[in-house]
Amino acid sequence: MRITSCGMTDVGVKRTNNEDNFLINDELNLFVCCDGMGGHVGGEFASAIAVNTVEEVLTSMEFREEDIGIDPSENPVEFTREKLRYAVRLAGRRIFEKAEDEPEYKGMGTTCLVLLIDHNNAFIAHVGDSRGYLVRDGRIEQLTEDHSLVNERIRAGLMTPEEAKTHRLKNIITRSLGYMEEVEIDIQMNAIRRGDRYVLCSDGLSNLVETAEIGESVLDYPPQEASRQLIDLACTRGGDDNITVVIVRVDEAG
Repeated sequence: MRITSCGMTDVGVKRTNNEDNFLINDELNLFVCCDGMGGHVGGEFASAIAVNTVEEVLTSMEFREEDIGIDPSENPVEFTREKLRYAVRLAGRRIFEKAEDEPEYKGMGTTCLVLLIDHNNAFIAHVGDSRGYLVRDGRIEQLTEDHSLVNERIRAGLMTPEEAKTHRLKNIITRSLGYMEEVEIDIQMNAIRRGDRYVLCSDGLSNLVETAEIGESVLDYPPQEASRQLIDLACTRGGDDNITVVIVRVDEAG
């Protein structure tokens, strides 16, 4: 397997601090994008806890049976899925406990989007409204579903996607790590193919750059150039939030 990746983050045009965090661990084929919330200190801290915890857990090979409940020698794919779930869940608990212990962090939280490529599969864990996309065979597909108030209204037929982009409640999310001690984590898995491109991004990008534009940039340019181009495009359109993008290209599978 051979993978090329790049991640970039930008404070944007209107913010003075960056509450986003991302991770690229090429040795593990692990990629993370987190968008923190909770003020100048809290948001940065929450997203950093999430990124660091996920990497710590997935780097470790030591697990108690009660942590995962699956024998990796019997079902390695399911073991990886549950190890990923455990990592994200632990990150949420750590953020929650920190906010409980230290009042200055009360209310902090973060989105968390994780891509782990293992056993020729892409495992994606997702909480919040940071987005994951797959570009394959010349087409882009949004893999994740936003855990947001406006998306719930879209699903209920009360709002169109176009209306959601400018709605005053567009930044209200319905799931995050840290707001509650336990949170439901969406996990999916799909087999990778040569030529696949995965894109992870915060809503600072997806709110300002159309899905089709993301797909075109990722297809036309290598990951580093596409990352820079997409961030610049979001900034020219207002850059009203922090902007983070991670692009992962599968050069060889198997």
